[in-house]
Amino acid sequence: YKILAEITEMIYGKLKEIKINIEVIAEYDMIMAKAKYSKEIGGIKPKLNEVGYIKIVNGIYPLIKNPVPLNFEIGKSYRSLIITGPNAGGKTVVLKTVGLLTLAVQSGFHIEADEGTEIAVFNKIFVDIGDDQSIENALSTFSSHVKNLSEIIKESNKNTLLLFDEIGSGTEPNEGAALAISILEELYKKGCITIASTHYGEIKNFS
Repeated sequence: YKILAEITEMIYGKLKEIKINIEVIAEYDMIMAKAKYSKEIGGIKPKLNEVGYIKIVNGIYPLIKNPVPLNFEIGKSYRSLIITGPNAGGKTVVLKTVGLLTLAVQSGFHIEADEGTEIAVFNKIFVDIGDDQSIENALSTFSSHVKNLSEIIKESNKNTLLLFDEIGSGTEPNEGAALAISILEELYKKGCITIASTHYGEIKNFS
C-alpha cells in the first residue's frame, strides 16, 4: 500500500506534464498516420479556395477496389449539376467521391488525384443519400427525406456543399420531379454548390 501510495503521489505531482505529453504524442501519431496514408496512395496536396470551386483530376474513391478515376468540375461556370444515368451507372459513386475527397482535404489528408486538382473549403456539407429501395418500400421513408431536405434548405448558404442522391425519389415521378425542381431552384438562389443525381427516366421532368 505504501509503495502504491508513493507512486500515485509521484504521478499526481506530474499529472499536468503527463497530459501534455499524451496530447503531443497523439498529435505526432496523427501526423505520422496521415503521412503514411499519403505515401501509400501517392497522395497530393490540392490547391484550396473559398469560392466553392471544385476541380478533380483523376480523383480516386478510396473505399472500393479498381475504381474508375473521376474528372469533375463545378463552381465556375455553374453551381448546380444534375447527374443522370441507369442503376449501377456510378451516379452515387460520383457524389461520394466529391464528398469524401472534400472532407478528407478539410481534415488535413492528402488525396489520391492528379496535379491540377482544386478543392473548395466549405463551412457546411450536407448529404441526402437514398436507400435504393423500390418506390413501394421507399414511401414509408419519403416523409423523413422531405424533413431532411427542409432542414438542409434552412441551414444552407453560398458556402455550402450539397449532395443529393436520387433527389425527388420515393413518390410519384411527376410529384417527385416537381419537388426536386423547387428544391434545386431555392438552393440555386441561395448560391449553394449543389450536385444531385436522378434516373434516366426522370430527367425529362427537369427540362
